[in-house]
Amino acid sequence: MRTLYYRSYQAVMRIAMKFIPWRDPELIKGEGSLLDLAKLVKEYNIKKILIVTDQGIVSASLLDSLLKELDKLEVNYFIYDRTVPNPTIDNIEEAVHMYENNNCEGIIAFGGGSPIDCAKLTGARIAKPNKRIEKMKGLFKVLKTTPPLFVVPTTAGTGAEATLAAVFSNKETNEKYPVMDTSLIPHVAVLDPLLTIKLPPHITAETGMDALTHAVESYIGRSNTNETKQWSIEATELIFDNIYEAYENGSNINTRSNMQTAAYLAGKAFTRAYVGYVHAIAHTLGGFYNIPHGLANAIILPHVLDYYGESIYSRLAELADVIGIGEHSAPNKEKAKLFIDEIRKLNENMGIPNSISNIQENDIPIMVKRALKEANPLYPVPKILYKEDITELFRIIKA
Repeated sequence: MRTLYYRSYQAVMRIAMKFIPWRDPELIKGEGSLLDLAKLVKEYNIKKILIVTDQGIVSASLLDSLLKELDKLEVNYFIYDRTVPNPTIDNIEEAVHMYENNNCEGIIAFGGGSPIDCAKLTGARIAKPNKRIEKMKGLFKVLKTTPPLFVVPTTAGTGAEATLAAVFSNKETNEKYPVMDTSLIPHVAVLDPLLTIKLPPHITAETGMDALTHAVESYIGRSNTNETKQWSIEATELIFDNIYEAYENGSNINTRSNMQTAAYLAGKAFTRAYVGYVHAIAHTLGGFYNIPHGLANAIILPHVLDYYGESIYSRLAELADVIGIGEHSAPNKEKAKLFIDEIRKLNENMGIPNSISNIQENDIPIMVKRALKEANPLYPVPKILYKEDITELFRIIKA
């Protein structure tokens, strides 16, 4: 009965998604495109803007060229740089306080997934000042116009510059919650590969595998469309062609640019077709152990794909053809296994482990409960999993 309910819920959502007024961000891309952002902010008639970032971005001087351009155009800016990995409720409230105290009129998110999520949720709180962020978790709990949001990703992975999703952490309960609403889709996205050339190799690897997880989970799910499938295919091909070179040679601008494009396309795909149990488990592990989201996804992805078994053989066989592995006429199972093996090889070659050994056995029951609460019935996964399945997966990931 639960399976029928979940599938019915997903079918209704699949129909409803066709009527949602999707907004694609205005896209600015290419080397040095960051310098065009200040002029665009001015065109929005914004005189005061909040910049949400983190201390690593500030100390690396990545903001400097943007700040100079804003100064030239007499746009006042206020920098919130206390965002932590897996942004907290406190981060969001502090940023809201800075925005309101300085009468800001828009937000620039500058950094990886955490500053972007923090900025999105800051906008949500400004749009709904009487609603706590905890009450916005889930789907379509904002439904208000947020301040103009300009997103400048400095990693190629989360796709947050294209999505309706943002995630926050409750440190008191070790929980991570997604907030999903079309009002959180950024108004402008800046893809400047120059901002990613100094990324440490392990961040390049983890964020790139995060993008691959988005592409694969949206492709194998049951709510994909011809459009989202094409985005997933393009993203998958770009990632397999470029991620290892970006990891080995971070100064390769063409490779960096291709990875940004892949992350953006994968973000567009999963914001419309959703993700699955990889993300539900990763969010839970991030809440409990503060494991970076991309790293968690990279480790979990091949285990979950293996567990799905024959329910995804045909889809993974198609992706195997996309990246050119295996004989085209080989059985779907064989090609699917080869695709999963390629993911494992990528992880191994980039120093990503195959397990998360610090998972505590006594934490597993509550983590299972939270992962299931996130995934069922919302995520249109290829195969419905239940308590015993997710418990087994946690133990496989721990091994």
